[in-house]
Amino acid sequence: MDTFSQVEKKRFWILVIIVSISGFSQGMLLPLISAIFERDGVSSALNGLNATGLYIGTLLVSPFMEAPLRRFGYKPIIIGGGILVFSSLLLFPLWKSVVFWYILRLLIGIGDHALHFSTQTWITSFSSQQRLGRNIAIYGLSFGAGFAVGPLFVPLVNVFEGLPFIVSGILCLLAWSLVFKLKNEFPDVMKGKAATDRFFTRFKATIAVAWLAFLGPFGYGFLESSLNAMYPVYALRSGIDLTYVSLILVSFSVGGMVSQIPLGILSDKIGRRPVFLLALGGGALSFFVASTVETSIIAVMSMFFVAGLFVGSIFSLGISYMSEMTPKHLLPTGNLLCGIFFSVGSLTGPFLGGLFLEFEASFSFLLLISIFLGTLFVVSLIKKGQSNSPVA
Repeated sequence: MDTFSQVEKKRFWILVIIVSISGFSQGMLLPLISAIFERDGVSSALNGLNATGLYIGTLLVSPFMEAPLRRFGYKPIIIGGGILVFSSLLLFPLWKSVVFWYILRLLIGIGDHALHFSTQTWITSFSSQQRLGRNIAIYGLSFGAGFAVGPLFVPLVNVFEGLPFIVSGILCLLAWSLVFKLKNEFPDVMKGKAATDRFFTRFKATIAVAWLAFLGPFGYGFLESSLNAMYPVYALRSGIDLTYVSLILVSFSVGGMVSQIPLGILSDKIGRRPVFLLALGGGALSFFVASTVETSIIAVMSMFFVAGLFVGSIFSLGISYMSEMTPKHLLPTGNLLCGIFFSVGSLTGPFLGGLFLEFEASFSFLLLISIFLGTLFVVSLIKKGQSNSPVA
């Protein structure tokens, strides 16, 4: 029977702790800054545009991550990413400026991507086939748990505006310091000369066979960023207290955490596509119902939890779906594209959400989310993806 060595077990849990604190900082930052800007009278369009800094940072650094990881190993990349994240968090209270805060969010996006790319690759490199799925599920849940707890710290802004940033920065610093207990390693899978001249060929080939699966990461990115960055603005304008806004966002994250492993197991048994369609359809219906019961905080919170049960897993379902449709030799490119589509969705969500609040204030924001998920459901329903049976 496959077993973890003590060294591997220690390494795994340290990496899980690091990524959970990263999720916490992201989950807190989006609604926190949106609420502060809303209080200060910053336009919702500019508010949404500012939230894109996190994801633009991710996209900017993506093409340059592989080479330093191959050259320096996992540990230095995690150290560098961690320094960027906690130092940026601690700089927020020093100067309140839309431009300055945008630059800090850009740096946090770069640091977070370095953390995620290196920790995820490290975990997959030492996890056996028997434990890979379980380990990645725990890894994903740890980020989700951190992301769910993050919004609960937003009300600290009522004590002192810089307090949430300071608390988050200190927690990140403490988690990051654990990496010094680990011995550096290098990714075997990334050694050797890369065939850069064939990258765009692989890029196009992967999109051709698996574009339908990328709707999962794209949809989740759109959903996560628009809910956490722009829904607080909409809710505050609707008269909902900031503490309740935090609890509503947490209920969505908790729903996603509860269903992630069950939906993954279900997709193994009945297929990726039916579960993917169930998730999108259930999410669209849940947000539609939520848009009709907005006068009751308890009802909205309940529907956010139900929506989380359905669509909280569409990122991981999309990755599984992609793996099923993509030939073996294109899987690395497929995983890279999942990250890119997630970032594009994350960029699109706050910007379009901000424009929507600017011009359609009488129209429910939750109905917009429902229409978005409904559109993805219809596209997935009428365009059936092909399962791939890779030839060795």
